[in-house]
Amino acid sequence: MTDDVFGTAGIRERVLAGWTAAPVRFREDANAEEELALGGYVDRLVIELAQNAADAAARAGVPGRVVFEFKNNTLVVANTGASLDADGVESLATLRASAKREEPSVGRFGVGFSAVLAVTDEPVVLSRTGGVRFSKADTAAAIAGLAADLDTEVRRRDGQVPVLRLPFEAEGEPPADYDTAVILPLRDEAAAALVRRLLTEADDALLLALPGLQRIEIETDDGHRVLQDAESRWHIHRAGGVFGTAEREQLFADRPTEERSRPNWSVVWALPRKPTTDVPGVVHAPTPTDEPVALGVLLLATFPLDSTRRHVAKGPLTDWLVQEAAAAFAELLGERSGDGDDVLRLVPTGLAAGVLDRMLREEILSRLPATPMVRAVEDATLLPPRDAVVVEGADDAFNEKLAPIVPGLIRSRREDRLALDALQVRRLELAEVVDQLGGDEPAEWWRGLYTSLTSMVTDALIRESLGTLPVPLADGRLVRGARGLLLPGPEIPVDILAAFGEYGVRVVHPNAVDPALERLGAIPATPRSLLEDGAVRTAVEHSAESDDPDAIAHAVLSLVAADPAQAEGLWWLNDLVLRDADGELVPANALVVDGSDAQAILDPVEVAPIAGDLLDRYGLPALEAVGVLATLGVVSASDVALDQLPEAVQDLDAIEDWAYDVAPEGSRYGATVGDLEAIRDLDWITDANWPKALQIMGSEPDLRRALVTQVRVVGPDDRPLGVPSYAAWWIREHVILDDGEPLAGRADPDAEPVLATFLDEAPAWTAALDPEVRTAVGLVRDVGDLDADGISLVLDRLADPERDVDAASILRLWTRLGTLALFPGDAPEQTRVLDADGTTRVIDADQAVVIDGPMWVQRDDLGGFVIGSGAAADGLSDLLDVPMAQEIAEGKIDGEGTAADVPPIVRELVPEVPATWWEHEELTVDGVEVSWWVDADGAPHAATFDGLAKALAWSAGRWDRRHVIRAVLNEPDRSTELLVDAVYD
Repeated sequence: MTDDVFGTAGIRERVLAGWTAAPVRFREDANAEEELALGGYVDRLVIELAQNAADAAARAGVPGRVVFEFKNNTLVVANTGASLDADGVESLATLRASAKREEPSVGRFGVGFSAVLAVTDEPVVLSRTGGVRFSKADTAAAIAGLAADLDTEVRRRDGQVPVLRLPFEAEGEPPADYDTAVILPLRDEAAAALVRRLLTEADDALLLALPGLQRIEIETDDGHRVLQDAESRWHIHRAGGVFGTAEREQLFADRPTEERSRPNWSVVWALPRKPTTDVPGVVHAPTPTDEPVALGVLLLATFPLDSTRRHVAKGPLTDWLVQEAAAAFAELLGERSGDGDDVLRLVPTGLAAGVLDRMLREEILSRLPATPMVRAVEDATLLPPRDAVVVEGADDAFNEKLAPIVPGLIRSRREDRLALDALQVRRLELAEVVDQLGGDEPAEWWRGLYTSLTSMVTDALIRESLGTLPVPLADGRLVRGARGLLLPGPEIPVDILAAFGEYGVRVVHPNAVDPALERLGAIPATPRSLLEDGAVRTAVEHSAESDDPDAIAHAVLSLVAADPAQAEGLWWLNDLVLRDADGELVPANALVVDGSDAQAILDPVEVAPIAGDLLDRYGLPALEAVGVLATLGVVSASDVALDQLPEAVQDLDAIEDWAYDVAPEGSRYGATVGDLEAIRDLDWITDANWPKALQIMGSEPDLRRALVTQVRVVGPDDRPLGVPSYAAWWIREHVILDDGEPLAGRADPDAEPVLATFLDEAPAWTAALDPEVRTAVGLVRDVGDLDADGISLVLDRLADPERDVDAASILRLWTRLGTLALFPGDAPEQTRVLDADGTTRVIDADQAVVIDGPMWVQRDDLGGFVIGSGAAADGLSDLLDVPMAQEIAEGKIDGEGTAADVPPIVRELVPEVPATWWEHEELTVDGVEVSWWVDADGAPHAATFDGLAKALAWSAGRWDRRHVIRAVLNEPDRSTELLVDAVYD
């Protein structure tokens, strides 16, 4: 039996007496303890015991130490500090009463010890002054039999009784070096699992919440862990004070009496020194609550809590503490900024995690704009965000250049955008800043500025914002925008650049050149880029009116002479005026090299020889590149719309007429040419020099290609069409020989003899021309070379009764004419036909008929014959506007005839013939006597052996075997001979 040093018996008597007198008080105590144990304190065991240890150390004025030892299913928590006394025991046994009322402490309600009930039914507290225990079983035994109403209430609660209302004396001592120990035999495995989890979760936040504790040790079967020196891992900012009387009355009006007696308040912000450290996402008041906060900094403050001790209570005290917490947070960010930390990541952005988080964010963001926390680029001083400015899109290098001219400029990373907006930092658009740049800075300063843009100019949007960036020029001007400016390089002499500068060519000052300018649209000053400059073109096109045209000529020719290929496609260089042999100024495209082919064939009224010194100085390639002719020249263009011819070809003679003639269906709209090459100056070739000109065109590859290669025209329907080249078209249309007739349309030296008889003879000199050249200029080798006019000429001459045309010639000509896809505008009024006697004659076209099958040749009643087969017959009908035989005659057999078997030998020789034919004594069709016919059903009819052979061959589709069939029919004894011959067919 131990001494009852804490008067536990008296406490038990009073509690039991109260329960006996009013069983309802038993129910209230049981409900309250159950609510605390299973509700607000269910997972606060470690926190509450550590808090009690901190309070004990504070009361004793000693460094707080606590050890949690979990072994053998028992948790022992030992701490230093004030020992247990009678008031403390009474506090443990009295719900909602505290022994700490007049003392500064973390705990404020005296009920935190109820957290032990989450894991045990038999807690024990041992101290240097004595011990006390609580027991569910002993409490139930003490109640039993006291009163019937109490027994009934216990039964209603399934035997559950308040554990912490009846203290019992206990024996034992705390571990050495500690003043108090709490011993908790765990109820079951679930309780053990909860203890393991809570001990694992214990971290620096516990030390920060309980500054009275210097050291926390945790000893388990898994190992030993020590928590101490938390401030070495956290930046701490503390604020606190004592409430005055008036403040208490105002702020604590809605708070319980015990809270009103506490004069102190505190706010602690803890920022981990390592950014990777996890920060608890709840407010600590000062121990953890369930109130979410997402600021990236741990907040520990004396916020009032609701009855569950899980959430911050609303009211004036909370509102006041939010303001103080916001002020302390701003001070923390200011301190950290002063030490060089990046604090923009801590600026609240995004959605709040809860009501308190929203209140804190709003209050913090009202203070931070006035807190010096962002560094000026120029001198690294700290600025309040409200005095700072950022330039959109600027990187560090560019900011360094802008800092002296943009007051308050700070750096701005992409990830800081939301934070800077929340801080109300003023933003300047990059384009706005660029518009303000300018002044008397030297070229070297501008080069430094451009160098600072190296990384920025890789972004297309930033390049657009830099569109008005000032750039110093070599002539001293400062212009806005780098696009189109020329960057000087070693390829072009300075004197050439200077010469063009006088004509408006904008060349960047050599000391300002930087690669960033090229990304912004400046062009390296190669000979090509300089020649393409609009100012150079203007100078060339107006060189005739220039004060010093020779200087322009020298500048241009010097560039071209370095690499004549650089002038390719720059057709307007032809306008450059140069000196001719007489010293007169003449456009380059009207100059020829003395003694050249061009001089030999072109009209001397139109061209003049170039000055010899220019040829010596710059060389023939450079002069030809600007349009001077040594031979005929070629101009080219790509992606040509026929309804909008490019400038490069607009000076070609009759080019518009060519476009109309070659356009599909005569409409230029929507028609395009991918690549167009045209020989220029065809209209300057004298009549007498065409033989030589055509020889030149056929012998030089570029000229030959531009002449003989058809142009591919694509119409609006995307169908391609091959048409004559411009040069071929022009020659066909404009070259007239001495007889007053065009060269085109004449018989080629190699023309088909029958066709040549209907065409004019070409000059003898054409025989020396390449065949492709002869075809290109319009000479006719076969019927397919005829154009519409040529076809009309042939048809007209074919209908000339004075011409003698034999049967063989007319048949060959009809076969070729019938295959033409091109037709003249009007069909001839007369046409030549073939009579049965083999002679030809000319008759009116309406008296002629196209015979497309051999049986119709027997019908001389239909008119004069135009003979053709298959598609050729259809073509002749369309070409001559003459009907087909079957269009004007029914072709119906009169009578039925007698069916007869085709001789087997015939079917063996020609398997395709039908098995039956119809014999007639007299065969008539439409009343006209014939020797054979094949009716609409393909059945052969015949009145003679010769007719039968033809009928069988035509019906079988083997007209070529008619002679064999006739032979076997007429001479049956030759059957074996014919069969043997057929083996070799």
